[in-house]
Formats: sequence, C-alpha cells, structure tokens
Amino acid sequence: MKWKLTRRFLGSVVTIVVIVGIVNIIILVCLLLYHFKTQEESVETFSRGFSHYIKLQDGNPIVNEKGLKILEKKKAWIQILNEKGEQVASYYTPESLQVAYTPAEIVQMYKYKEIDAETTVFVGDAQDFSYFVGVKDRGIGRYVFSYNYVHIIKYLNIILLLFLTVDIMIALVIGFLFGKKLTSPLHILIDGIQQLRERRFKKMVIPKGVYEDVFHNLNELSVKLDEIEKERNQLDRMREEWISNVSHDMKTPLASIHGYTELMKDHAADLTAQELFEYTAIINRQSVYMKDLLDDLNLTMRLRNQRLPLHFEEVDLVGYIREIMIDFLNASPYGDRRIELEANVNKAMHSVDKKLWKRAILNFVCNALVHNEEDVVVTIQIDAFHPEPEDEYNSSSLATAGGFHTKMTIADNGRGIPAKDVAQVFERYYRGTNTANPHGTGLGMAIARDIVLAHHGKIDLTSIENKGTTITILL
Repeated sequence: MKWKLTRRFLGSVVTIVVIVGIVNIIILVCLLLYHFKTQEESVETFSRGFSHYIKLQDGNPIVNEKGLKILEKKKAWIQILNEKGEQVASYYTPESLQVAYTPAEIVQMYKYKEIDAETTVFVGDAQDFSYFVGVKDRGIGRYVFSYNYVHIIKYLNIILLLFLTVDIMIALVIGFLFGKKLTSPLHILIDGIQQLRERRFKKMVIPKGVYEDVFHNLNELSVKLDEIEKERNQLDRMREEWISNVSHDMKTPLASIHGYTELMKDHAADLTAQELFEYTAIINRQSVYMKDLLDDLNLTMRLRNQRLPLHFEEVDLVGYIREIMIDFLNASPYGDRRIELEANVNKAMHSVDKKLWKRAILNFVCNALVHNEEDVVVTIQIDAFHPEPEDEYNSSSLATAGGFHTKMTIADNGRGIPAKDVAQVFERYYRGTNTANPHGTGLGMAIARDIVLAHHGKIDLTSIENKGTTITILL
C-alpha cells in the first residue's frame, strides 16, 4: 500500500515538473528572442530613422537642431559620407575617427566595434548620402553569425533532452523525499491499526498536517476501545464471580437435599413421623430455593433479550402499590419493618404487567431491607412528573411518545452503596460487598431494572455512604 501511494504521488509530481519545465523553456527562449530583437531594433530603428533630421543646404547635408539634441541626449555622433566614402559632414564625432573609407572599411566598421569597446556603429542613408551613427553604450551590442538549420535543430533537441533528463531526475529526488515525508504518517497509522487489532491501546503522537484529524480520531477510538476492553474484562470477572456464587448457592441446598435423603434412606425405619416431616420440609425448602434461582436466571435472560411476553393492564399505581406493601408486610418476615408510602397524587393510571411490576417493586424494597440494619426506613413516594427545563430527565430522547407523567422514588436511610459500586448495581452479576447478608443470586436489581425498561420507563439510582440510597423511576 505504501509503495502504491508513493508511485502515484511520484507520477503526479514528475508530470507536473515536466510540463512546467517545458513551458518554462519555451517562455525563456521567447523572452530572450524578444529581448534581443527589441533591444537591437530600438537602436537600429533610431539610426535608420535619423535620416528625417538630415537636410540639404546649398547641396550639402546638415543635421537640424532637433536631430542634434537627440544625438546629444543619446550620447551619439554622426558622420555623413558621399558616394566615394569621403566625409562631407560630422557632429560630435571623436577626433580619432577617419574621414574617408573604402567599401571594405565601411563593412568592417558596421560589423565590429572599430572605434572603442563601448561604441556601436549603425549605418543609414539620406539624400543620396550615407552616414554612420555611433552610440556609446556598453549595454548595446550587435553580433553577426551564420548558422545551419539542421545543426540548430539537432542541438536544440540535445539541449531539450538534457533539460528534461535533469528535470526528471530532480523531480524524482524531490518527489521521493516529499512522498516519503507524506507517506510516513500512513505507516504510523497502519502500525496503530495493527496495535488496535492486537488489543494494544496506545495513544499516538498527533503530527501537524493533513493527517492530524485522522490521528486524533484514531486516538479517540483507541481510548474508547480501551474502555470497552476494561468493561468487558470487568464484566467477565463479575460473571465468573457470579457463577462462583451461584455454584456455591446451588451446592448448599443440593448438599442439604443429598444429606437428608441419604439420612432418610439409611434410617427410614428409625425416624419418627416428626423427623420425617422436618427433613422433607427442609428438602422442599431447598428445592424451592433452587427453582427460584433458576427461574430468576431464566427471567433476566428473557427480559434482556425481549423474549418475555407482557400482559398489560390499566392500573392505578397508587392503589396497586399500597396493596403490594400491605400483602408484603402481612405475609413476609419483614412485617415489623418500617415502610412508608407517600402519594402526592390521587391516581396514577398506567398500563403495566401487574405480576412483573409487583416483582420489580418488591425487589427494590427487599434489597433495601436485606442489605441494611433492622431500623432502616424505606419510603415509597409517588408524584406527578412536570420536568423543568434544567431537569436532568428532561431531554429530547425522553420527550417522545408523550413524555413521562409519573415519578416514583424508593428511598432508604441505610448504609448506602460505595461510589465505585454504584455503576454496577444493575448489572446481572453484581452482588453487594458492603452487606453482612450475602444471601441472594445477584439478579434481583437487574431483573427489576429490566422490568422498568420493558415498561418504557427510565430508572436512576443515587447513593451516599452512611446516608442511604434513592431509586427514581419515571413512567
């Protein structure tokens, strides 16, 4: 992949450099030709056009005042010759200038700088006379040369090939260095992705440039995957602990059942009716416990996977929860505990599965009673829900489907839950570590939470150690 990117980049760079080089050469040649042409033509044109300032006076040529001013301004001189090459008039000429020329000397004077190295001589004609115009300027030059078109084209091809070769070599070197610099971050990105594949979540240094956003997003992905990996490991540990706890909870009743059945089998003739009744009662109680444990596991799995059919009925939650609490206090070993119901609404009508809703409420209440001291006070409060703009539950996701209308809180003033454990309370494999009563399967709170969610409600738990726990349910 890296060489493919490099080849593509080098190809584009070479193409651009070749095109730019050819265009530059063409422009350079044109500029040079234009420069020499315009420079020479400007002085040549001046010299040839100077004939307009030459007039005849009594048959002799003279330069008018305007022409003399132009000669003085351009630091030039003029020498006028007759047809025999003899001087008939001159202006501003140097003293060493000869006054008669043969045809060969005239040609020599025009082709080469015969006067001095700074003066260039141009030739013109006017009124049947010829004249030399000398311009003293180091920047002006004239070169006479001969050429062969075939040789010129051959040399131009060689020069062009040389230019192209040099440009391509330069483009390859620069393109390779630039391409290497450009593709180096890609190699780091590939290594980073490889590390993610190998579950090594390490942040990379974010370089400046076009790949900055890619590195930033990859680092965020690495952090997120690291968090997910830690959560998964924690969940695995909790699952293992839960399996260990459930295995222990299963072994204890199984040991009791096995022991009492062995005792009844070996000493059946010696046991009294009362002893047989007690033993069978223990076996029955332990088997019921095992059945409840398996039922809880099955229920939480079906709730979590939405495979449990719900039978909804229109129920007044105020009256229904009051009935649940009365039955619970009358029929459970917690009849002497303090449970208070505060209803700030006359009715709270909702469609619920009565059996599952009873299970959820009893799970929350029993959890508060089991894991706290006997003097704990559990308060169930039902209110109409009117969220304020700053209310933490008032969000766009909760405002759909008519929003929430009823708020129910189940609070206790017990020992609370450690801050590090609050986020795990509703996990299926969590069992509290701050309680002296370890009895339970670790599924009760998860089942209750899933029942609330199955009723399209929202649930939240807050807890402060040594002050108590509050569960808030919105319907």
